[in-house]
Amino acid sequence: MKKALVIAIDGPAAAGKGTLARRLAAALDLPYLDTGLLYRAVGRRMVDAGLDPATHPADEQARRIMLADLERDDLRVPEIDRAASLVAAQKAVRAILVDTQRNFAVARGGVLDGRDIGTVIFPDATVKLFITASAEARARRRWEQMAPDPDVPDRAARIAEVAAQLQARDDADASRAVAPLRAADDAVWIDTDDMTADEVLDEALRIVRRRTEDLKTG
Repeated sequence: MKKALVIAIDGPAAAGKGTLARRLAAALDLPYLDTGLLYRAVGRRMVDAGLDPATHPADEQARRIMLADLERDDLRVPEIDRAASLVAAQKAVRAILVDTQRNFAVARGGVLDGRDIGTVIFPDATVKLFITASAEARARRRWEQMAPDPDVPDRAARIAEVAAQLQARDDADASRAVAPLRAADDAVWIDTDDMTADEVLDEALRIVRRRTEDLKTG
């Protein structure tokens, strides 16, 4: 039986992995799951309930997650950046959500992006990519997502503030005891600092095609 094509895309926030994952899934006609939204949705539920995930367990909220939670438009804000990172560090929450992620791609394959897809969720993924960029580039992209008005007087200071927040989350994600942010040993790195979205997609498609061809002839 032919093994389903699973593409694991990991990397820090705002590096471009979500954009790549969506476009790659469309190009290859594969299902797509933004696994980070699962943790953001749990974090959002915690914040809405007035609970600080730094001091309260989030497993009860994780069990209540529904698809509608992933469609909220208030998941990618700094407040939820922090909450999602804290929620993701809770072992019980990750255990609840891990089966959701694995079951997603079992039948048809899929493209999944997050922080531990290639190391924990799908260590045997067909292709593993690690998408990265400088904190400054990522902060600029995140700022443009949140406030695209180029004429904001204190734009540079705001972007620097976002960069500091992203760096703090990187440090927390990389140092957590449970499923820390790191590249799988066999992941292919793509630095998106000086690349357009089209260039990143083209590079990823080259990597996927090369890998699948190697598997056919190997």
